[in-house]
Amino acid sequence: MASIFGHSLAAIALGKTLSSELRKPTFWILGILCSIVPDADIIGFKFGVPYDSFWGHRGFTHSFLFTAFIGVVIAYLFYNTRRPLLALYCTLFTASHSILDAMSSGGRGVAFFSPFENSRFFIPWRPIQVSPIGAKRFFSELGFVVLKSEAVWIGIPFLAVFIITYFQNKNRR
Repeated sequence: MASIFGHSLAAIALGKTLSSELRKPTFWILGILCSIVPDADIIGFKFGVPYDSFWGHRGFTHSFLFTAFIGVVIAYLFYNTRRPLLALYCTLFTASHSILDAMSSGGRGVAFFSPFENSRFFIPWRPIQVSPIGAKRFFSELGFVVLKSEAVWIGIPFLAVFIITYFQNKNRR
């Protein structure tokens, strides 16, 4: 999996593509939360939930059905329901997590199509260094390697989105 920093950065990059009137502090907090909520499944490790099970790591909570559910629920609870675009963005924030995990170098894949199909998949191109689970393991030499990998494969695209958005907004003014 990518780290919470990488997932958050992806949500911020996606959020920058929306108009500035929608980008209030609540929007950013919810976008970042959406981008990390699929990893709530790691709690299952404490309870003996097998990695490859439906509720295991990168199982149902990483599926596109779950991401759509989270997107709709967040938009309904926190925003006017007349803004389906926000539900779509909340869904994309959440789905970005699964896509980044499928681009990482470790684990057993992502159950994109759960609960209909519980097979795990990777994207053929997997440049992101997998992040260790747990703060103690993350704040080590391996965690630094992960952050360097994310700086290249998530950070540079983020900067590109930021720069493009900046110049588009500047030209509109």
